[in-house]
Amino acid sequence: MRFSKRLRSIRQLSTHVLAVILGVLLTVGTLQVSPSQAEPAPSSVSAASPQLIAQKSPATAAIGSSSFVTAAVNRVGPAVVRIDTERTITRRSDPFFDDPFFRRFFGNGSPQQLPPEQLRGLGSGFIIDKSGLILTNAHVVDKADKVTVRLKDGRSFEGKVQGVDEVTDLAVVKINAGADLPIAPLGSSTKVQVGDWAIAVGNPLGLDNTVTLGIISTLRRSSSVVGIGNKRLDFIQTDAAINPGNSGGPLVNAQGEVIGINTAIRGDATGIGFAIPIDKAKTVATKLERGETIAHPFIGVQMQEITPELARQFNSNPNSPIQLPEIDGVLVMQVVPNSPAATAGIRPGDVILEVDRQPITKGTQLLDIVENSRVGQQLQLKVQRGNRTQQLSIRTVQLQNPS
Repeated sequence: MRFSKRLRSIRQLSTHVLAVILGVLLTVGTLQVSPSQAEPAPSSVSAASPQLIAQKSPATAAIGSSSFVTAAVNRVGPAVVRIDTERTITRRSDPFFDDPFFRRFFGNGSPQQLPPEQLRGLGSGFIIDKSGLILTNAHVVDKADKVTVRLKDGRSFEGKVQGVDEVTDLAVVKINAGADLPIAPLGSSTKVQVGDWAIAVGNPLGLDNTVTLGIISTLRRSSSVVGIGNKRLDFIQTDAAINPGNSGGPLVNAQGEVIGINTAIRGDATGIGFAIPIDKAKTVATKLERGETIAHPFIGVQMQEITPELARQFNSNPNSPIQLPEIDGVLVMQVVPNSPAATAGIRPGDVILEVDRQPITKGTQLLDIVENSRVGQQLQLKVQRGNRTQQLSIRTVQLQNPS
């Protein structure tokens, strides 16, 4: 009796294992269907079109004759360019010759000028208009004496920098190449979501036409968090590999549309890169093309977000120079001398609660309000100073060169 039950159990187990094995084989067989055996695509949609790609899972699309990455790169790749720059700098005299001890014994007849030094740089960019307009990073072309643009098809042109904005790290370069230029299709960064595919195209480390794949890791990563305090940007963060030389190249979605401009990496991290949202770049590029200066209103405070818990910790220290109000707001850490904030009477230790009746609890909120105001506009600040609340008026000015 026991033997019969054991036999039935073994048969049931064998049947189950066989079913699993068959299931695996069937699954593998389904994934390995060749294009000729698969169901034909509708005649109105090509096999590489974004419409068809959107109906496939990434795994299925990647196993076909061409993946969604291939289709995306084929769409944008021809418009991605390499940008080589040259800059001649005059080096200062050797500090040894400027030393007062040296001059006392040898006089001023020592050589004061060292031979000029040639600096070369490398970056990426992409063509946004058939007239030859190219979008790239400001740090790729800034202060360059010569800019050379090389297209994927091998053609090379001298580039002219139309405009540079260091605060957003964007620049527009123009080449004269006729009307047969490929154009990178521009998407919308407002539609980007965390987890979307991200494709970086460019010339990292001088390796031309390199493509890397990843996802969107997060959105609206502030430049202060990234560690670039002199910029005013909310970056798209991605784990697609970005290396020196990728700067200025496009970050592309699965449909082959540019959603960002690759601009920064962190030296202390692996697999983290940042891109400027394309919607921000569109606005700035239009003005740079016309040679306009980009307005960046400035008030002149260094700040830190504060909460009741942080204030209590600070106040519990017997060596604290002041007592902070135990509230949510933006603490003024330092006031820039001769700035609008200094003129308005803002002091270190003040907590900014509102700007033009808009509640403020984060530094990014204050930056956004100031950045979206006009140069010369008067802003009304509600400030907590100790136990008192004050209303202060502050007039913005243009931010000077942050570098």
